[in-house]
Amino acid sequence: MALTFISTQTASSSSTLSFTSGIDSTYDSYEFHFVNMHPSVASNFSFQVNAVSQTGFNEVITSSTYRAYHNEVNTSANLEYRTGSDQAQGTAYQILAESVPTDADQSVSGILTLYAPSDTTYVKHFTGVVFGNFFGAATGALYVGGYINTTSAIDEVSFKFASGNIDAGKIHMYGVS
Repeated sequence: MALTFISTQTASSSSTLSFTSGIDSTYDSYEFHFVNMHPSVASNFSFQVNAVSQTGFNEVITSSTYRAYHNEVNTSANLEYRTGSDQAQGTAYQILAESVPTDADQSVSGILTLYAPSDTTYVKHFTGVVFGNFFGAATGALYVGGYINTTSAIDEVSFKFASGNIDAGKIHMYGVS
């Protein structure tokens, strides 16, 4: 497997970071590496997509999410299924990280993989893994997988926090061959 760099989006009090070009049939899958995503308001970090010629970032998603975490004071640790972060044929932005805090030293980083986005026969699968600070003073990992329920090609991806702006962070897009 080889990664080919395509582009980077850099946040600076940005409402969203969107990739609106570069996703086509050149690669079988695409990876989005997000680094030190930091919100202006403690909230969920998420993504959504557009099919070719569509707008609104509201494609239908079905997903499943679980997380592992451990807080700094050693009073809580768990591995759990996250029903509140799942979608069942929903059109909302899909949660990648929950309740990311705004403390100056806290952020989340991870990878979202979109499989066969240009295929026009099958639905589009995705996986994501995010590491960082959640729910204040806890570190953890959130894992998400699912599919975008369209056989149309996907050519745009948008990332945002549920509230406020993306104060800082970078997202790098790579083609996978």
